[in-house]
Amino acid sequence: MNDSSSSTAKLNLPKYDLNNLESLKKITAQEIKDLAIRLEQDDYPTAFDGLADWHLLRAIAFNLPELIEPYRYLLDLEPFDEC
Repeated sequence: MNDSSSSTAKLNLPKYDLNNLESLKKITAQEIKDLAIRLEQDDYPTAFDGLADWHLLRAIAFNLPELIEPYRYLLDLEPFDEC
């Protein structure tokens, strides 16, 4: 899966601070869509790369839920998951 033509190699999202709402507010709808596509394709060089994307989508979901609504199924969240 280290093929340089893979979808993961082509996408270079800026680093977002998962604990900083102002940082997360800078993510665009297109970046979220690209992130969701990568998660669906599950084509990562390492499991840690996929986990990093999942954590980013999760951080966005808890702070800006309206942005990830079409991709909520990728998080497999139960109601009141964080309670």
